[in-house]
Amino acid sequence: MIAKLVVWALKARWGLSAVVITANLSGLAVIVTGLWLSGFFGGLGADWMRTMLLVAIYPAIGLLAGVGLAMRDRNRYFGWLDQTRRPTPEEARRLLRLPIAITARALALWIPGVIVVTATFTHLTEIDSPGVTAALFTLGALQSAAVTFLIVDRLIRPTIPVVSAVLSDTMHWSSSVLMRVIVTWAVAGAMPLAMLIAVLADPATPASDRIRTAIYLSAVGIGVGALATAILARAVASPMRTLRLALDLISRGETHVRVPVGSSSEIGRLEHSVNELAANLRERERMRAVFGRHVGAQVAERALTGGMDLTGDVRVVSALFVDVTGSVALSTGLPPQEFVAKLNRLLSIVVAATEENDGLVNKFEGDAALCIFGAPIALRDNATPALRAARRIRDEVTASGELDIGIGVAHGQVFAGDVGTDTRLEFTVIGDAVNEAARLTTEAKEAPRRILVSGPVIEAAAPHERERWRLYDNILLRGMQEPTACWTDIEQPAISGDDTPEPAVGGAGNLAPTGATSEPTLLSDDSGACDDTTTQGTSRNDDDRVPANTTQEPTPGSDDRRAPGTSEAVADDPAPISAMTEIRSATTEGE
Repeated sequence: MIAKLVVWALKARWGLSAVVITANLSGLAVIVTGLWLSGFFGGLGADWMRTMLLVAIYPAIGLLAGVGLAMRDRNRYFGWLDQTRRPTPEEARRLLRLPIAITARALALWIPGVIVVTATFTHLTEIDSPGVTAALFTLGALQSAAVTFLIVDRLIRPTIPVVSAVLSDTMHWSSSVLMRVIVTWAVAGAMPLAMLIAVLADPATPASDRIRTAIYLSAVGIGVGALATAILARAVASPMRTLRLALDLISRGETHVRVPVGSSSEIGRLEHSVNELAANLRERERMRAVFGRHVGAQVAERALTGGMDLTGDVRVVSALFVDVTGSVALSTGLPPQEFVAKLNRLLSIVVAATEENDGLVNKFEGDAALCIFGAPIALRDNATPALRAARRIRDEVTASGELDIGIGVAHGQVFAGDVGTDTRLEFTVIGDAVNEAARLTTEAKEAPRRILVSGPVIEAAAPHERERWRLYDNILLRGMQEPTACWTDIEQPAISGDDTPEPAVGGAGNLAPTGATSEPTLLSDDSGACDDTTTQGTSRNDDDRVPANTTQEPTPGSDDRRAPGTSEAVADDPAPISAMTEIRSATTEGE
């Protein structure tokens, strides 16, 4: 009901005038009723009609002046609303000053009236209590002005969201929570009690009339006080509830939240701050996503949480290197777009297999990729997931029949950390294991199973994984002084009842000749290799993660190769709340 009246008052040209005049007439009615109950009008004498006419002159003039000024204010403050446009910044700031401006003008019209009416009654009648009369009219004026302030402040509240779109700061001192509390206290308690004191202190009024007037003023005070307190409580509690709901959603990761700014007080500023918080979090998540797509989610998280310092340490990791066989011949024989599309499909397989085994795709180097297991996330057993990822990459690429590849896996100490300058950093791994993996990849292109791994990888792997591998040959790798024992995986027999044979390695129709060598191909990093690599489902090697600075013994007899200190992951909320694009205030009648 109140919401409909507020909307009507905003749209109608007489709306503001009706609101202001009603508020002032209600105050005048309370004063006149109190004087009548106290027997004041009975003491005016036989010429009371002439006295009342003279007294009514100024209120009539004030009424006409108030209506005219309110009509002017309607055009001045709400003209943009009639033109169905947003206010200019100056119009928006002017609108925020409307409650205090109309209140000050109401007092300016009341104070001369109080003086005129008190002087008229004192001069033309035999009543000898000008102080009581002046006190009652003065308190009535203050009461009317306070009610006018609260009503106009409520009236402009629906326009605050529009104003907030124009001004970043919608707060005005006259509409602060402190000012509202003080005005509400004056309306609910101070003014009625002061009028009650003035009536009871009048020695010229009989005791019965004073008691009757006191009861009337007490009833008015209780009613007005209850209404004003309820409006104030609703104006504070309702937006607080909306803000609480918004912050609950934000804390759950739902950053697409927007709270309508519906107040020019500190509450409105808080609503604006919550919107800024949500926007900043959205931007942070967007940057994290973009950053993660370029450098890997693990490296992005490390950079965002660790700052900009040059950091790193020596880790024992497993390095997996993947390279395309005959890339030069392919790149010259295919249109660039088609060749890039083939590479993107290959790299999608590499990224999915690596990330689902808790590894990091550290670099795309043209038609090759370097994957690291054990950095920056430490794993107790980083060899087993590396071998598992190598077999999966080989099987899926072979099944696709588009490209032929070589995969090399090595194990050893490397430096894992940031290199560069204060203005440009890159996470990388440097060490013999990385170089050995690259050399093994070159030899793996000639191996029947297309995967070669060094002996330390097999030694570090879990027993059930070692059973899948056999010694292939001792090969003198380029740049090495001693031959390296190279291992390859054992072809697994088809499962009983499954007629689907294991994909034949090297069976792609467009394989390079046996003696072909792989030349480095310069491709742009913007080829979008990671665009289609989002993994759904859970990593098969979650138990290999090692949180820092924690200790826990592995369970005896278990195949779980969880590192010491690994704690159970906390499951996500099974029933996440969907994102809200906008939170609307729960109030329909108050703020």
